Parts: sequence; C-alpha cells; structure tokens
Amino acid sequence: MATTKKNLKATKKFEKKHLKGVLERRKTTAKIKQKVQIKEKKAAKRATDNEFYKGPADGADGTAPAVKKKNGPKAGEMSVDDFFKGGFEILEKEEPATKKTKNAAAGKLGKRKRGEAAAKQDASDLELSDAEGSAVGESESDGGDADLSEDDGTGMTKSAMDALKEKDPEFYQFLKENDPEALEFDENADFSEVDELSGSDEEEEGQPKKKQKKEKKKAAQDEEENELTRAMVTKWKKLMSETHSLKAARQVVIAFRCAAHLHENDETTQPQRYTITNPDAFHDILVVALKHIPEVLNHHLPVKESASGKVYVNTDTKKFKTLSMLVRSFATSIVHLLGTLSDEATLKLTLSALQPLLPYLLSFRKLLKTMIKTVVAFWSQPASTEATRLTAFLVMRRLMVIGDKGVRESVLKAAYQGLVQGSRVTNPNTIQGLNLMKNSAAELWGIDQALGYTTAFSFIRQLAIHLRNSIVNNKNAAFRNVYNWQYVHSLDFWSRVLSEHCSPFREAESGKESQMKLLIYPLVQVTLGAMRLIPTALYFPLRFQLMRSLLRLSRATDTYIPLASVLLEVLNSAEMKRPPKSSTLKQLDFAVNYKAPKSYLRTRVYQDGVGDEVVELFSEYFVLWSKNIAFPEFALPVIIMLKRWLKESRKKSSGNNNGKLASTLALLVQKLEANAKFIEEKRAKVDFAPNDRKQVDAFLKDFEWEKTPVGAFVVSQRTLRAEKQKVMEEARKEEEKKRKEQELENGHGEDGGEGDEDSDGEQDVDLMDESELEDEDEDEDEDEEEEEEEEEDDE
Repeated sequence: MATTKKNLKATKKFEKKHLKGVLERRKTTAKIKQKVQIKEKKAAKRATDNEFYKGPADGADGTAPAVKKKNGPKAGEMSVDDFFKGGFEILEKEEPATKKTKNAAAGKLGKRKRGEAAAKQDASDLELSDAEGSAVGESESDGGDADLSEDDGTGMTKSAMDALKEKDPEFYQFLKENDPEALEFDENADFSEVDELSGSDEEEEGQPKKKQKKEKKKAAQDEEENELTRAMVTKWKKLMSETHSLKAARQVVIAFRCAAHLHENDETTQPQRYTITNPDAFHDILVVALKHIPEVLNHHLPVKESASGKVYVNTDTKKFKTLSMLVRSFATSIVHLLGTLSDEATLKLTLSALQPLLPYLLSFRKLLKTMIKTVVAFWSQPASTEATRLTAFLVMRRLMVIGDKGVRESVLKAAYQGLVQGSRVTNPNTIQGLNLMKNSAAELWGIDQALGYTTAFSFIRQLAIHLRNSIVNNKNAAFRNVYNWQYVHSLDFWSRVLSEHCSPFREAESGKESQMKLLIYPLVQVTLGAMRLIPTALYFPLRFQLMRSLLRLSRATDTYIPLASVLLEVLNSAEMKRPPKSSTLKQLDFAVNYKAPKSYLRTRVYQDGVGDEVVELFSEYFVLWSKNIAFPEFALPVIIMLKRWLKESRKKSSGNNNGKLASTLALLVQKLEANAKFIEEKRAKVDFAPNDRKQVDAFLKDFEWEKTPVGAFVVSQRTLRAEKQKVMEEARKEEEKKRKEQELENGHGEDGGEGDEDSDGEQDVDLMDESELEDEDEDEDEDEEEEEEEEEDDE
C-alpha cells in the first residue's frame, strides 16, 4: 500500500513538473522528423531537376553525387562533444583546408539563432534544437512556395558589415559565399566585382599590353568624370551590342541609377557617380539600359524554359552571385523610375523591360513584392491608358506563369486589391478601363486553377460576410458596405472569372471539369441577396447591374438561374404602378449608375428607362432557353404575370397610363407566346419520352438561336440599343467639350463630370477586409431617403 502511494506521489510530481516539457519535446521531435522527410523529398526532386537541366549528375563518372553528402551522421545521433567538434558536413563542395573554417562559421550561425537561453538547456535539448534549426533552415531555403507577404528582412548597414568584417572575417567570408544578398547594404555600390568577370572580354583580346594599359587608364579617367555625355553612352551601347561587355553594362547600370534618382541628392544621401544635365544624354541612357541590359544578362546568364513555362537559371555559379547585385540594383532603379514617369511611351518601354528580368528576380522576394505592387498600381490606375494597362498586365501574367505558388498568390491578391481600389469611381470616362481590368484579371485566375479556387473562395466568402453584416446590423446605414461601386464591380468580376473558366468549351479543351465550378452557387446566392437588400426604386440601377452579371454567368456555363421574379418585383413596385410626373431631366445612363438621383423618382424619364431595362433583361433572359424543349411551360408564369400587369395599367383610376411602357411589354408578351408556339410545333414531331435525357438535351441543338422568335427580337433590340448608345456617347462628348470651353472662357476649371454625382458621399470600402463606416451625416441623409421611400411604398 505504501509503495502504491509513493508511486502515485511520484506520478503527480512528474505530471506537475516534467510532463508538459516531455510532451512539448515529443511534439517538437515529431515536427523535426516531418521536416526532415520533407527536406529529403525536396532534395530528391531537386536532384532530378538538376539532372534534367544540367545533364547527368557528378556521380556518372564514378564519383559520389552531391546529394549523397546527406548520408553523414544526423544531429540527433551525435553527442554533445561531437557536435561542438563540427562532426557534420555543410552541403557545399569545399577544399579540405577550408572545411574546418566553414564548420566553425556554421557553428556561429547556429549559436546566433539559438540565443542565450539555449546555453542553459541539457544535452538532449541542445541536440534537439540543432536538429530543428537545420530542418527549418533547409525548408526556408527550399521553400519557394512561401507567401511574399512575409517580410524577408533587410540587409545589414554598411557600418555593421565593416565591423563584422574586422571582428569575424571568417564569418564574413562565409556570408559572402553563401548569402551574397545579405551584403547588399549600399544602394550606391560601384559593382567593381563585375569587372573581374570581364577580364577576358573580347574588346581586350588581341590587344598589346601597352594599349590595354592606355585603355584602362582612359576608362579610369572616364569614371572620374562626373558629367554623363552622349559619347559615353554611345560607346557603352556599342560594347554591349558587339561583345556583351559586362564592364560597359556595369557603367550603364550605374548611370541608369543616377538617371532614376535625378535631382534627389540631399544631405542624407551619397552623391551620385554621374551628373546628368543634357536631356539627350538622359534619354539615351534610359533607352540603352532598358533595351540592352536584359540582352547582356541573357547572354551571360542564359534562361532555360520548359514546355510548361517553368524557367531555370543556374544560381550556383560565381557569375550569378556577382551579377545578382547588378540585376537587383537595375530592377530597383526601374521600380523607382516608374514612380516618376508620366509619358505613355516611356512607361510602356520601362514596364516592358521588367519582363526579361523576372527569371533573375525570383530569388529576391522582397524586391519582387515591391515590384508587383508597383506594376499593379499602373494596371489599376484610372489615369492609365489602355497601352499602359496591357503592358503592366503582361508583366503580371509572366509572373503567374514562371513563379511558384507564393509568387502567384501574391500576384492574384495584389490584382484583386488593385481592381477593388481602382473601381471606386465609375463614370463614362472610366467604365472602359474597368472592363479591361476585369477581363484581363479574369485570365490570371485560370493559369493555376487550384490556387485560383482557394483565392476566389476566400474573396467571395468575404463578400458574403459583408452582406450578412449588412442584414444583421441594419443600423447606421450598414447597407453602404454592400451598395457601392466596389462591391458591384467585385461581384461582376467574379461572374466574369467563372464565366471564362467554367464554360463547357474551356472544360472540353482541358479535358476535365473546372475546379471553380463549385463557386457558381455561392456567388449566385450572394448576388441575389445583394439585389434584394434594399428593394426600393432608388436602387433599381444596381439591381440591373447585378442582373447582367448573372445573365453572363448563366449564358457561359449553361446554368439555370431563376431571375424572372427579380424583374417582376420591379414591375410590381409603386414606382412602376403609379402614373409618372412629367420632367425635363435628361435620360439616366444605367450603365454608369448604381443609384438613381432622388430627383428622378416618380418621373416619366425614369419610368421609361426602367421599363426599357426590364424589357431588355427579360428578353436576354428568355433567349438563353429559347431552344429548350420546356420553353412553353417555362415562360407561361411570366406571360400570365405580364398580362395581368398590362390589364391593371390600363385602368384610369389606378393604372400608370404609360403608353410607351405598355406597348413594349405587350410586344415582349407577343414574342414569348410566338416562341412557345414554335417549340410546341417542333416537339410535337419528336418520338422520345421526357426521361430520355440525352435526347432532351440534343433537342434543337444545331438550330441557330437567332432564328427563333425571341432570338430575332433580341438581335433587333441589340442593334437599336447599340445605335442609341452611340448617339448618347456622341452627345455626352459634345456636352463635355462645351463645358470645358465655357470653363476656359470663365477663367477657372472646376472638377466635375457626368456620372460623378453617384459617388458623392460614397466611402472607400475595403472588400479585402471588413471595415467600419465613417460619414455619419451622409448616412443620416440616406436613412431619411430610405424612410421616405418605404412610406411611399406602403401607401
């Protein structure tokens, strides 16, 4: 009995003092084993890739391949004494004389990571910490799939590196050979190491020693001259074109950096190597650098590209480690220069120069993140021209093709964020650019459909969260999180993405069903919920905008979406049942408005516009199923409802007495009945039962939809609508021209334009994250408007 109590007491004591630590160590050991397994798999895959790109491994001639170096003793199997003796190998080919030095440096690296607290642990903890550090280090070095949003740190300062070089030269040399990026502390470096690679350039071959000395002396004098001339640029251009000279490339990069930072010298920055006062020299150095530096880099560091679009650059050579500093400085200067340019031709040339540099920049994650933000900013700016947007999009698409999962995810997130931020203001001047952005960005989501599905799911879910919060927290005008241009364009964008990549034609090309097809249902539910959030006449334009998005999705994916009830709700509203008031307002453009101005309510202009939109959307909805064998039964409820509405509208006491609206709806009913009769005649000749799905789907499959009664009506309506839109666009341009002339005559220019009134009081809603509302005064005004509308509807 006493022994049992003693054991119980020891067990409790162990649970209280040691159990937690034991469990944590077991979990850590399990994680380390998992990381080691992942590391071994990556090493095997990397060896296979190297054999593909570089040819047979070193083991082909009888020597052991480099991968087999890992067969040495693991850190977990070594004693503490063996560990501190450096009894493990660094995965580098080193000379025997310097191997001990490298082990010492690696020991210092491990000691730095462990910290002071690690010295107090026991021997087993010491072994465990080292094994974990090595596994994490390998996973970080191989992990190209890491998200670019993680900050990879900045290099050490010049003073810190000088102190390190004096205090610990061995560790400094180790960093120089294994992590050259950490030594890039000086943005104004002269890249003298590049000249060592150019020692055997063709321009020096075959020359006598005296002449070589004169050339070197003359080059040194040129470097001492601060003024950049066109003759110097021409000389560098000739050397790079004929011999791909790295010396000339080095001078061009330095001069280009000076041009990018022109007129930015102050007390805190170092003076630039060259001063540029001649505009022609400035232009020449920009053109030469942007056109010829990528050619020189591709000559000395050729890029191999596989059939799948993956690129490979040999990063293990000394030449790449030296030239990487040159590449990074050149790319940084380009990114800085982009922020100072406004000319369309120069912007296009500068953005185009980034494409051949992308394979070399995949190693510089932080620089790549900055570059992605800069390129996306030009792609999403409302002031950017179409050529600038397309050039920036090509850079983004190239990154999606050659980048790993982390790069792709960063590009997709930046593109969506740029689209949301750039769509805040929508007017006739910006609508074409917004459509270009949405169409081009939709293409990016199809390059990697697995990643596209995960990102699209998270963004559509965020839209659903905004909608739910607006429904649950219906106070302080919470609906403004949904009823804004950013939300409308986001829903329209995702309908374009799914329409492009979930269509039967695209699936037939790929030979498999699209992964993003599962997102159609949640997107439709969110869109329908946004339509009915505020069912007042004030937001009929928003309802029509979202209706067109769903029609596009239904047309492209052959998915049935019930939309007739949404349009019948518009016809049965108080706005459309009561007689309108006469007005002299100009016709409202529903394409660039999501909310009707209050002055338009109850007017004939607004009622006629809403009626035209309803008829158009009804016809576009029914033409999707005009060849379906069930069209008569499908259209019958809508035909009955429309006839009932027309009968009530003719009443003198309660009808709206709008002859134009009644005539267009009567014509629509006529076309629907004619199409139903056409289908009944065709299906009367079939000899299969309704349960034969194959025959049902093949009914009138080869028949052109334009030849059906509803199809012919839609074709004629589209032609009339295109002509009307053209006339309205010409009138708008003429009016804008007269307004500008009047402003010039008055001597002042006031900012304003058609379509801007719909964005008054609209806040910038962040659809990437939930946000709070700010403008309380405008929210109160909006609440008053909604209360007035609800009272009128109740009447």
